[in-house]
Amino acid sequence: MARGDGRLGHDLLPQHPNPADACGVFGVYAPGEDVATLTYFGLYALQHRGQESAGIAVSNGSRFLVYKDMGLVAQVFDEQVLTPLRGGHIAVGHTRYSTTGASTWQNAQPTLGPAGGGTVALAHNGNLTNTEELRAGLGAARTGTDTSVITALLGEELRGTSTRSLAEAAINVMGRLRGAFSLVFADETALYGARDPHGVRPLSLGRLGSCGWVLASETAALDIVGAEAVREIDPGELIRIDEHGVRSFRFADADPKGCVFEYVYLARPDSRIAGTTVHSARVEMGRRLAVEHPAEADLVMPVPESGTPAAIGYAEASGIPYGHGLVKNSYVGRTFIQPSQTMRQLGIRLKLNPLREIIEGRRLVVVDDTIVRGNTQQALVRMLRDAGAAQVHVRISSPPVKWACYYGIDFATRDELIATGRGVAEVRDRIGADSLGHLSLAGMVAASGQSQQRLCTACFTGSYPIQVPSEVAGPIDVAAPSEVAGPSTVDVMSPRDVRQPVGSAGR
Repeated sequence: MARGDGRLGHDLLPQHPNPADACGVFGVYAPGEDVATLTYFGLYALQHRGQESAGIAVSNGSRFLVYKDMGLVAQVFDEQVLTPLRGGHIAVGHTRYSTTGASTWQNAQPTLGPAGGGTVALAHNGNLTNTEELRAGLGAARTGTDTSVITALLGEELRGTSTRSLAEAAINVMGRLRGAFSLVFADETALYGARDPHGVRPLSLGRLGSCGWVLASETAALDIVGAEAVREIDPGELIRIDEHGVRSFRFADADPKGCVFEYVYLARPDSRIAGTTVHSARVEMGRRLAVEHPAEADLVMPVPESGTPAAIGYAEASGIPYGHGLVKNSYVGRTFIQPSQTMRQLGIRLKLNPLREIIEGRRLVVVDDTIVRGNTQQALVRMLRDAGAAQVHVRISSPPVKWACYYGIDFATRDELIATGRGVAEVRDRIGADSLGHLSLAGMVAASGQSQQRLCTACFTGSYPIQVPSEVAGPIDVAAPSEVAGPSTVDVMSPRDVRQPVGSAGR
């Protein structure tokens, strides 16, 4: 799910310092386990991938119980909410940043839809590029997010048939989708995972105990719930998990184009992608950055927390001492999402404060992962100079961001990107730094451990591996369709219902 214009603000605000992915998905098949609580912890581990809403759907084999609300995972779920969700053996969870569709309760996920005589609950990370085409085939009544379109398509495939399975329907639907999608979904009896043929967004499978299985956007979420990472879901693969174990289906040939930005910033540093620990990739980016753009300085310091691994690598390779010149307020979350420019400017003061005794009179190398609009770096440089820095040399562990993303990251429009139409020297002058250096594309790719042919680098190069519409529409700000489930198979608890007895749950 991403805005059609691909907007993102790389500005330090109370909740979000850097570019971020749209969503985190999580699923559990584990008879005898408290799958609702496991999903809660899994979503907690994926909170960085979306902060506007969270939801969990649980199946006990015959019906679903669903709860979702606006807010962070810890704000949405507490013991009173989780108690009625306990008792099932399948769960699907989602934490969302709204990029397609309004930021409303109706658009929170998992989405629900009919699946033959039952229900499908679906969570999506990514962004489809042919949503309008798919929506047109469903009729005018089907509006809303690309996620709701996928859910509706599954229902259409199963309408009027009692012989076709959800797996068969999903294979047909997945073959029609274009763009980036990592999906976790379930009916009353099985858990499913699917990944687009390019594998743009991550999705991993883990083993939980002797008979349980977990699907998650990142391996860090597997670690949190005590699951052993087994493998990544292959691009173009659909898996079904039920009482018979894991079965794999192929709906398209694999053409890997994993998002390089996962290595740069999006993924948690303790996650692994394609066999590489994200933290180690970021440290290596810093080492290569030091070789490509050395500086005469007294201290290497990160912009916490996004620049920390790269700053460690820069210090190692350069021999310049590493230190912390900025104190981060640990009780301020990630809020790049806030649209107000005033909030962005105030947010950096709320988020970070300089250590004057460390900074004063020193030549600084300040390391961060990206520059998008440039507001953060401009404010930081000013703050450091006010604290007495003799020089401020900004080093960025990725190339200049010049292009929008249509595959699930909310970047700024090209007009808002500071690197659009400007060289490095002009950007340096705009942010007020003494010097500015970006890691090269080759250096960034090499640090990831992947070949460039297996990566999507479109936001840096403008070379899109998946065709995007020639005219990309702006944000679709409409309510999702009414959620329709199979007869008597689902209870959707709204926030106002959870304080009532479970039997009264309903929207």
